[in-house]
Amino acid sequence: METTSIMPLLILISSIIPGILILMLREHQVALRTFLNLSGAVAKVALIAWVFAGYMRGEEYNYYFRLAPDLSFALRVDQLGLLFATLSSVLWLVTTLYAIGYLEGGKHRRRFFAFFSLCVTASTGIALSGNVITFFIFYEFLTLSTYPLVVHRGTDDAVEAGRTYLWYTIGGGTLLFLGVVGLIVIAGPIYFGQTEIIASLASVNPTSLTLLFFLMLAGLAVKAAIFPLHGWLPVSMVAPAPVSALLHAVAVVKAGAFGIVRLVYDVYGIGVAEQMNLLTPLAVLAAFTIIYGSLRALFQDDFKKRLAYSTVSQLSYIALGVAIPGILSSTGAIVHLVHQGIMKITMFFAAGNVAETYGYKKISQLNGIGRRMPLTMGAFTIAVFGMIGLPPVAGFISKWYLGLGAAEAGSYWVILVLLISSALNAAYFLPIVYRAWFCEPDYEASKLRGTTRLETQALLLIPVVVTAIFSLAAGVFASAAGSPLSIAREIAERLYLYLL
Repeated sequence: METTSIMPLLILISSIIPGILILMLREHQVALRTFLNLSGAVAKVALIAWVFAGYMRGEEYNYYFRLAPDLSFALRVDQLGLLFATLSSVLWLVTTLYAIGYLEGGKHRRRFFAFFSLCVTASTGIALSGNVITFFIFYEFLTLSTYPLVVHRGTDDAVEAGRTYLWYTIGGGTLLFLGVVGLIVIAGPIYFGQTEIIASLASVNPTSLTLLFFLMLAGLAVKAAIFPLHGWLPVSMVAPAPVSALLHAVAVVKAGAFGIVRLVYDVYGIGVAEQMNLLTPLAVLAAFTIIYGSLRALFQDDFKKRLAYSTVSQLSYIALGVAIPGILSSTGAIVHLVHQGIMKITMFFAAGNVAETYGYKKISQLNGIGRRMPLTMGAFTIAVFGMIGLPPVAGFISKWYLGLGAAEAGSYWVILVLLISSALNAAYFLPIVYRAWFCEPDYEASKLRGTTRLETQALLLIPVVVTAIFSLAAGVFASAAGSPLSIAREIAERLYLYLL
């Protein structure tokens, strides 16, 4: 049953209104700010759950607002957008709890949580965008709303990181804008899923369409941290741990990867993209980024920077899967949108817990930390096994389907890339696990800091345990109805239905 509904708009309002209200509060109004944060996060999860149930019953949720005679602001719920919106809303709720504990007693919390809410509004808007112009609006809104989070600490390093972040993301936004405008000029207003429009023009104007594809791809590749446009990501690690977790699991980098999925599947169409030879350059860039990011991670002693270069590598699995035609590889790419998010947010929560509790920010300082923080590092270890690709954690499922898809397409070199990447994952992650569990703790250093307790405060501990359970459950129950894998498989099958 098709309906014109305000539900997509309400999903956005559930976070933008709390963000605006928090900006109007005073710094000392902690209880009210916390209430607004949590009520907005819970409301967003509830609204998305309601829409998800309706979508499964066959209902359609669309909201349109005409900006100009041939230009509309369009929100639409489809299965792919709903998957990304669900990830964003659930992890936002968990990260909100974490941020409340992490920033307790800190400065400028009012500003932080206001832009925190605006950031997730942008991410959800990207997920629910119905056409390329709406996607671009929220894509740039995401840049503006995350900048204050990156520079939150106000140090020289933070300001410099923010400047770098803006140079990259505004530059990427400019490229994306040029591509979107050019596409509208050639093809008219394009709504996601209307791939027949590009298909009808592919033989008439292939050069322009190829140029526009790579313009938009470059704009999206900035936020997706694809080499050589990844430089902003490692320097942004000066931001607080909740921001790093949000950037790497839900917001900026995931928005870029999601945009690449939309560009290939819902704007050009996988069949046309393959016929126009647009996918091979994307596959090569993604494969190079996977290896490059892993090699750079090997030489980082800073805990968060090693995780950052890991993100550069791991996120390109999505682009690589998109670039390999086939249901299995598409399934692997789409499900990795979720799996990478829940595993990587677990890692950043763990790094934040260690830094906040003991002041340790270097991997060389982590000797025996697992004995003092067994739940935190246990959660981290689960995420490590997933990132390496060991069963039964979520990451194994992603890599398995990417490998099967590569074999199905005859792209055996991709399997080699996955194997090398997994070996490098083990090389830069397992030493952290070894230090944490098998090296003697430096009790004297922790006494100098005045910290000898086990673990950390509850608001920091609960989120990392919850997301680790998510990471494990997504692998163990991958075959269950309603799992991320089953949804990703349904999306991929629909994408290829017209090609069969």
